[in-house]
Amino acid sequence: MAARVAVVTDSTSDVPRELVTRYDITVVPTFVTIGDVTGREGVDISSADVAVALKQGRGPVTTSRATPHSLGEAYRAAFSRGYDAVVSIHLSAALSGTYEAALLAAASAPGPVLVVDSRSIAMGLGAAVLEAAGAAQSGGSPEQVRDAALDAVHRTSLLFYVDTLEHLRRGGRISAAAALIGTTLSVKPILRLHDGQIVIAERVRTSQRALAKLQELAVEAAGSRGADLIVQHLAAPERADALREQLFVRIPRIGRVLTGEVGATVGAHVGPGLVGVAVTRHR
Repeated sequence: MAARVAVVTDSTSDVPRELVTRYDITVVPTFVTIGDVTGREGVDISSADVAVALKQGRGPVTTSRATPHSLGEAYRAAFSRGYDAVVSIHLSAALSGTYEAALLAAASAPGPVLVVDSRSIAMGLGAAVLEAAGAAQSGGSPEQVRDAALDAVHRTSLLFYVDTLEHLRRGGRISAAAALIGTTLSVKPILRLHDGQIVIAERVRTSQRALAKLQELAVEAAGSRGADLIVQHLAAPERADALREQLFVRIPRIGRVLTGEVGATVGAHVGPGLVGVAVTRHR
């Protein structure tokens, strides 16, 4: 009889609630602090709360990892519900301590837990989680579920545009030197995830050109075999809708397409105006 494998992730994966329910994914919240108020992402503090706080300058907005305790509770709950193993998939260890917290929690779990560093975040992490959840629902072994997540990581390109790099700089997610590029001569950078780190992919002079370049890079990332797409934004639905529609026209054999806002944790580091896309190439 095949082992039942539970999939656990953190809230930065931004997996839509209907898919969380469909695949019985456990989502452990990270934490966001606005001024002197701290809450759980997606439970106490929303992406809209963060967007308003950043626009209005209502004190600092900071984030912190999911805790070993909350992750441990999620693992114990999965085993108590009859699962035989857990695959726990998290945002890049280069950007957060959540992966380390998951390793700590796994060490004292009442059953086997395989922890995966997605080397990504938001829609990039979500793509890996959904691939793993599909493998789990199909009866895959713990190793097969983990490998499905890692395979998705290798096939996914995460590209995004932000109006300012200042939020990423303040949060330590990009270097001060790189942030300076975004304020010099009105340069607008396109960012991507590379080996778990946020790096500059391209530099253009205006936001309009940057959004056009983002589209070009997404088409290039998809290749000729087609791809699944996850388009996200923060307080910029028109940009997201326009990008999605353009990619529909330009990318052949599009599979799953999801569109929505990033969560509060990612939102705190990218700021309003973000638009991005995770492109998961078909095999």
